[in-house]
Amino acid sequence: MSKMEKTTVEEEEEREPKPSLFPLSSSNNNNNNNNNPSSSSNPNWLSNSSFTTDLSVIHNKTPTTTNPFEDESLDVEDVDVPPPQPSYAPLSSSSEESLEEKTRKRRRKKKSSSSSSRKRGREELSLGSENFFNAERKSSVRAWAGAETKQAKDYYFDSNGDRDNLVFGSLYRMDVARYKPLKPVDLSGYHFQALKRRRNSLFDGDEDTDVLDGKLRSGGRYWSTKYAVLERHKELKHVRIVSSRVISNSVEFVSFSERGESGSQENTTALVEESWEDELLRRTREFNKLSRESPHDETVWLAFAEFQDKIANKQPQKGARLQTLEKKISILEKASELNPDNEELLLCLMKAYQSRDTTDVLMERWEKILVKHSGSGTLWREFMRVLQGDFSRFKVSYVRKMFAHAIQALSAARGKLFRQVHQTTKSSFVDSSIIQLELGLVDTFVSLCRLEWQSGYQELATGLFQAEIEYNLFCPSLLLTDQSKQTLFEHFWNGNAARVGEDGALGWSTWLEKEEESSLKAINEDSSQENEGGWTGWSELLLKNNEPCKEQDLVEGNMEDPHEDLDAEDTKQEDDVEYLLSKLGIDVDAEADHEVKDTTTWIRWSEEELSRDCEQWMPVHDKSAIGAIDDAPGLEGDEQLLRVILLEDVSEYLFSLCSNEARFSLVSQFIDFFGGMVSQRDCTNSPSWKENTLSLEKLPDYILNDLRKVHELMTGMQISSTNFSSDCLIWSSNDISSRVTMMEFLRNAILLCLTAFPRNHILEEAVLVAEELFTTKMKSHTCAVTPSRALAKCLLKNDRQGSWPSGGCDPPPREESWVRNIGEVDLLLCGVYARREASFGNIELARRVFDMALSSIEGLSLDLQSNTSLLYYWYAEMELSNCSGSASDTASSRALHILSCFGSSVKFSAFKCPPSSVQLLRARQGFKERIRTLRSVWARGDINDQSVALICAAALFEDLTTGAVAAIGVLEEAFSMVLPERRSQSSQLETLFNYYIKMLQKHYNQSKLSIIWESILQGLQIYPSNPSLFASFIEIGSRHTVPNKLRWIFDEYFNKKPSLVGLLFSLSFELGKEGSQHRLHALFERGLENDKLRNSVILWRCYIAYLINVACDPSAARRIFFRAIYSCPWSKKLWLDGFLKLKSVLTAKEMSDLLEVMREKELNIRTDIYEILLQDEINPGTLPPNTL
Repeated sequence: MSKMEKTTVEEEEEREPKPSLFPLSSSNNNNNNNNNPSSSSNPNWLSNSSFTTDLSVIHNKTPTTTNPFEDESLDVEDVDVPPPQPSYAPLSSSSEESLEEKTRKRRRKKKSSSSSSRKRGREELSLGSENFFNAERKSSVRAWAGAETKQAKDYYFDSNGDRDNLVFGSLYRMDVARYKPLKPVDLSGYHFQALKRRRNSLFDGDEDTDVLDGKLRSGGRYWSTKYAVLERHKELKHVRIVSSRVISNSVEFVSFSERGESGSQENTTALVEESWEDELLRRTREFNKLSRESPHDETVWLAFAEFQDKIANKQPQKGARLQTLEKKISILEKASELNPDNEELLLCLMKAYQSRDTTDVLMERWEKILVKHSGSGTLWREFMRVLQGDFSRFKVSYVRKMFAHAIQALSAARGKLFRQVHQTTKSSFVDSSIIQLELGLVDTFVSLCRLEWQSGYQELATGLFQAEIEYNLFCPSLLLTDQSKQTLFEHFWNGNAARVGEDGALGWSTWLEKEEESSLKAINEDSSQENEGGWTGWSELLLKNNEPCKEQDLVEGNMEDPHEDLDAEDTKQEDDVEYLLSKLGIDVDAEADHEVKDTTTWIRWSEEELSRDCEQWMPVHDKSAIGAIDDAPGLEGDEQLLRVILLEDVSEYLFSLCSNEARFSLVSQFIDFFGGMVSQRDCTNSPSWKENTLSLEKLPDYILNDLRKVHELMTGMQISSTNFSSDCLIWSSNDISSRVTMMEFLRNAILLCLTAFPRNHILEEAVLVAEELFTTKMKSHTCAVTPSRALAKCLLKNDRQGSWPSGGCDPPPREESWVRNIGEVDLLLCGVYARREASFGNIELARRVFDMALSSIEGLSLDLQSNTSLLYYWYAEMELSNCSGSASDTASSRALHILSCFGSSVKFSAFKCPPSSVQLLRARQGFKERIRTLRSVWARGDINDQSVALICAAALFEDLTTGAVAAIGVLEEAFSMVLPERRSQSSQLETLFNYYIKMLQKHYNQSKLSIIWESILQGLQIYPSNPSLFASFIEIGSRHTVPNKLRWIFDEYFNKKPSLVGLLFSLSFELGKEGSQHRLHALFERGLENDKLRNSVILWRCYIAYLINVACDPSAARRIFFRAIYSCPWSKKLWLDGFLKLKSVLTAKEMSDLLEVMREKELNIRTDIYEILLQDEINPGTLPPNTL
């Protein structure tokens, strides 16, 4: 074709209308009819120009094999199309019948000869066939699909078109075409690969879909439900876009030259696609290489094992997942062989074994590992967690025996390591390895006490704490061996002496000294009597001996016929019992499985059992129990005898501690165990903090307060909020009477422990809070006068005199005397006392106490002067936190005066006027110098409360003088002084980060919201279990972000690092919202899928309470209850929740069976069901109908 002809054709094409997406549309039929008047008598749909097109110029025949990776779509603009020449007459109206006849013929031929029919069918339906497709294309269609031209459009057409489109001129309105990209190599530099299909797929290019039935044809060409199912089950090769340049994980640094080269190559390097199969091969190859190059790097092996979990999640077949699990186990076994002492690898291996092996095989594997690693506290605690969660093997006695083995093994390992260290070094410094081992020993011991408490043996748990504290904190200062130490302790324990927490307790060493003094005094008295002229004790001895002789004679006189009298007494008692039972309608001779048939009786039994658990937690001494038996023989006397804790009950769990860190950890966990307030000493990332949180039955106050704030915030933001309270889910404690007695017990115990840890402000604050709660009966907020004032003054007096109270104090002196006559005063005790006064609104008295303490700093020792940073910071913070309205300026001036004195290192004086600019300049320079000297100390890892208080005071000073930007800069500079790994394990740095977030929230109007938001998210990545951070996250996010984004972030953090605290805050965020029932249900189930969260009693109890109080679905709560006791069989409160909360859905038979299972699991049952029936007999009016 010449150039002029091409130009003419192009001009004609430009005058034609633009082609549509469906070229066979009937919208152009009118134009065709006008151009061809001879065919006006025919139907409109037969006037389509497609029936008159000569297709010989396109293809003679469709290729037999169509490669999906070849470009089947070509440009249509460069095709030289000859003028249309009609080659056959239009189809008649009976074309549909001819089509059906042809279809039936083809089917009959296919049955006779399948291979020949397929061949003939392809020939008849090919593009070169003259039977049907020898038709002229429409004027709006530039070229047939499959033409050897290059098409400039972004869409392409199937070369085997649908014949119905030619017949009817358009697509059926219910058919949705299915599209797929086929190698557009020129699009943005990406290289797309077509999806590889199976060889016998229905959608290959060489298959003629017209010979198939309508269902399969519609499933292949058009989108349908059946095709979606087929597509989902096809073995497709999924791809994703990745960078072609992969950096190995083994590279520890990147050189400047390499970084420059990589930066220059970023723009030139094209992104390529990587399928899952390619990624699987690549990652496996990389892990194999890294494991060979670094066989002792645990992170490589753990990442390799985690990658196997990712593979298993993508495999729908169970057999394939089991094969992947076997591969994971083999990887971890190889890693454990190369690193036999690595605890992380062993824990991961045992978790993999737990997914595959049976319980018996798993326990055998645990025994082998614990024999080889008997000194690992981490392995022992994980083994005990697995053992407690196994319902089939759980019994309290068996688990208690395993705890005894664990404590003895860890104690032996500690003794061995202690001897090895002291043989090499004679110094008194305790090695860090010994400290870590003793801390793990204390954590294991606390886990044992928690098990005893939750299974109903509260007296034993209390006795264990008392014995261990006496054994380690108040041991006599004698060189004793372990055997002689236990023998001497047996004398103290069985001597009926007051123990820790009891009134009049002195401590083991003090009691022993007084016993020696009394024995020496008795010896001296005896010797003095001998020197005076003889011994006159025969008469007294005879009198003492005559009394039991008389009693013995009386007993012998009454036991002339003992068998006869005993039989008569037993017969009389038996008759009385039979009479009572028969009167109640109970047949003694009936079968043993005769049960109580009324649920109200079981409910009353559970209430009585719960009340006794709350009251009977203090152990009873041997002599007092014997006296109780004599006074009240019978059931009450037996109960008192069961509450006696003998030395045999605690001797297997006693161990010695030599480090102050482990001893203080024992005391602080003891205070936290009984509900006292103790400052957080462990980081929320520490294993001990996580284990203690997971093992709780009710939430502590420091988590409960944040949850209540979040719930109040979310309830206040709801337009139509419900009157639902979060207390029904978070289980606030309602046993006020038992907590009051616990506070008295804690006060006495902490006062005694202060003799072992003198001038410890954490214990001093804890004892003042316990005194307040005990004095006010757990309602300290209703008291106008500080209840702990008398105790604080007594402590200050005894500290000045060098003596310490041991359970009580003398009447405190007048305020003037202890303020004026002050010597070596405990600064931090003054600060703690002043803060307690300020919390009750006594600001003036608190200021006088602070002023007195700070003005006396120069006369104190250097050890006490090191605590000045805490005192200055507490004073300034108190001034700012207790100001409101017009007093805010005065409070800011006072705080600035305090901080300027601290920064400039001048002698403190009471506030008279605001500081001058010169003094402020000196204070700022002084803070900078102190922080500069602190940098080297923090680099060594020596971070304490005093240094953190210095940073907070400097930030507060900058906030008051310069602004929020400078204050935040001080805190960020402090974070830059430590490594990120150290930040995640330091409780002091976690406290500093909480202060940093509070500073940002305080000035969030002045700073950008993105800065606050990013800081909170960064903190949650470092501390994923921090309650304060989650409360700030919800507070900021609920005001400036949509709820769905908060939910997405909650889910993302939970999937990365599951935590109970994060899940509880997510639940609190959803509570009270309309339409959040499904979300709450999903959160509970997602949490219980986790291996560790599945053993959380709090989570199960919250789930049951939600289903009862919110969802109002008792039947679902019943199912969750049975799942709960299967996962946590040791929790007696969880069992009793079934009796009290599910009384409407549990039958009397089920309640009776539950009690039997509780007895089989050896939970401590204090109340017999027949006691309730006897109470009904005594009070007949309260007897419910149909009791039996």
